[in-house]
Amino acid sequence: MSNSPRRRPRTGLTPAVEEERTVRRAATAASVGNVAEWYDFGLFSYLAAIVLNRVLFPDAGEWSGVLTLGTFAAAFLVRPLGGFVFGPLGDRIGRTRVLSFTVLLMTVATVALGLVPSYDTIGIAAPLLVLLIRMLQGFSAGGEYTGALTLVAEYAPDRRRGFFGSWLEFGTITGYALGAGVCGTVVAVLPEDDLLAWGWRIPFMLALPLGIAGIYLRMRLEDTPAFRQLMERSPALAAMPYRRAMQILATRYRGPALVAGGLVVAWNVTNYVLTNYMPTYLTSTLPRHGEDGASGALAGALQVVVMLFALCVIIPVGRLSDRVGRKPILMTGALALIVLGLPAVWLMRGGPLGQAVGLLLLGAVLVCFAAVAPATLPAQFPTMVRYGGLGVVFNLFVSFFAGTAPTVIETAVTATGNLDWPGYYLVGAGVVGVISTLFLKETAGRPLPGAAPLTSSADLPPPPLSPDGIPMEQPRDHGSH
Repeated sequence: MSNSPRRRPRTGLTPAVEEERTVRRAATAASVGNVAEWYDFGLFSYLAAIVLNRVLFPDAGEWSGVLTLGTFAAAFLVRPLGGFVFGPLGDRIGRTRVLSFTVLLMTVATVALGLVPSYDTIGIAAPLLVLLIRMLQGFSAGGEYTGALTLVAEYAPDRRRGFFGSWLEFGTITGYALGAGVCGTVVAVLPEDDLLAWGWRIPFMLALPLGIAGIYLRMRLEDTPAFRQLMERSPALAAMPYRRAMQILATRYRGPALVAGGLVVAWNVTNYVLTNYMPTYLTSTLPRHGEDGASGALAGALQVVVMLFALCVIIPVGRLSDRVGRKPILMTGALALIVLGLPAVWLMRGGPLGQAVGLLLLGAVLVCFAAVAPATLPAQFPTMVRYGGLGVVFNLFVSFFAGTAPTVIETAVTATGNLDWPGYYLVGAGVVGVISTLFLKETAGRPLPGAAPLTSSADLPPPPLSPDGIPMEQPRDHGSH
């Protein structure tokens, strides 16, 4: 069978049409919610090696960075639990209701982080409170991102799923860039004493208006065409037991789940090394080992530059995947990780110019995954277990192999003195990505499993005109939603 993205398989289901404005509103709601979610989630990593290590672990010496990143990694211990809870729930009660709650939960947790007293005020209770709140953030993230993936994929027309899916990651990168920009500004503007005393709390407080905007947009959105079709055909699935959903996933979709998991590893190791570990590597790890690092303000500025570069190219790459397919772009990213992983890390020791080039290389690789994976991963599962399947697979692989990467890498560097560990991790992720892409079935231009072919009103031919130039209604051979 050809893997051409132009081929349209016959599904036996009546094609559906969604209004273009509704599709765009859904993409906006998911993207803005993602901005809030990942602004919140990324703040901790940007401040970890600049402020939080001294606020939470002032007496830990060179291990303060490891302990702070360990607190960051704690969120990933419960992230699979969030996937297990929110994923199947989204397959039963709908995508939008669950996604509204996950943004609310993340916003409350982030504001709470900004209110935690320092170690000097309440002692060991400070890092313990932060640990608890980080786990609450991880629980929220476990349901947020995979739900947003599901929402956008199920609203996007088959021919433009790569384009709309890339907007979701546009929101993610915007959140990270906004977090880096706010943190960098606060660090650059405030004197160190003020920064340690109260200034570091400002970025966390700014999460509140972002979260409110995300909740508002999502609560106004109707559920996805695929979910509505499923409930019309099989309303009893709304009461499907959790165990049955997991049995279907484990027995019928084990292969696609492993392929999806491998892509998640390649994508998210790149993501977390770039966005969560590199600030620590540049500002703390390199100087501690006698290398030229970067100030907190410079590291934040470099991160913003890389994120702005990614924002400029991610939408065109997503659109390109609708034309050439997902596999060529994913394979390019995976091979680039293998070839460029170590050189990019070596460049980090070459002063500001080398650091900028190294970070831009990692940003370009990340775009290959981030622009395409949001359209690829949901297509591995049918509607009835899509949110649950993604919630379980995505979060398990992220938690075990990607989210822990900053902590594992920093521990290895501290224990061995070898500064190349980030590169080793990136090369390993590239190998996993190549293998997974080889087994991936091309999904570009095809209906999602279990859903009717979907098009947008913007993709329909214009209606015929009367002799007076008035648009005439066309006879409809397809279902409209």
